[in-house]
Amino acid sequence: IMPRFGIINERRHRLHEVVRLSGINVSIDNDDYPLQIKVASLPNARLQVYFLDNEDLFKRKYIFHDEQEKWYDDNGLRTAFFCKGALETVKKFGWPPDIIHCSGWMTGLIPMYLKTYYKKEPVFSHSKVVYSIGSTSFKEKLGADFTKLINVNGAVKEKDLEVFKDANNVALMRGGATYADAITFGADHIDKKLVDEFGKVRGKKVLNFNAESDLTDYLQLYADLAR
Repeated sequence: IMPRFGIINERRHRLHEVVRLSGINVSIDNDDYPLQIKVASLPNARLQVYFLDNEDLFKRKYIFHDEQEKWYDDNGLRTAFFCKGALETVKKFGWPPDIIHCSGWMTGLIPMYLKTYYKKEPVFSHSKVVYSIGSTSFKEKLGADFTKLINVNGAVKEKDLEVFKDANNVALMRGGATYADAITFGADHIDKKLVDEFGKVRGKKVLNFNAESDLTDYLQLYADLAR
């Protein structure tokens, strides 16, 4: 599941709306945002990719910065919409996931939501979450009201939002790592301070980056978590 950013060509990649999943609204800070779900298949692979779309939030020519390299001031809202929308989509599917693998800063809220707001949802009752820390980052802030924005209907406790208070790239990665069941590193040039911090979280399974990996270590990680 990923955002349907405006740079994605729907015709070329043959995206089409999943009608049976239509009608979802994502509630953020007392406002409802309609969620449109589209799907495409990867060529030569038995894999489908679902795209979460909202015309106001994602129909733009650029991803996180405009043509003048100015940071979109609603990127915090877009992040909250995507993370909550992804979990609402899985609920709508009704397919209980064994493993939820989150990659990058924009997914950093998902582990926290799973362990707080969604923890009593039957579809997630046996799910484990893996958070991958990659090299993609940003230098800007997500807004002074970010923790208020991500507090779903006021149902998330302040102590669970504390890790996100700096509203920056590191805060999202730290939050994802804090609430995940396992952490992986997806690049070899991640800030060493972050590797040292996130690689020593007590009680977490950690998989360090290995350029020579044949992916069996990931399969073993999944198997260990699913036990």
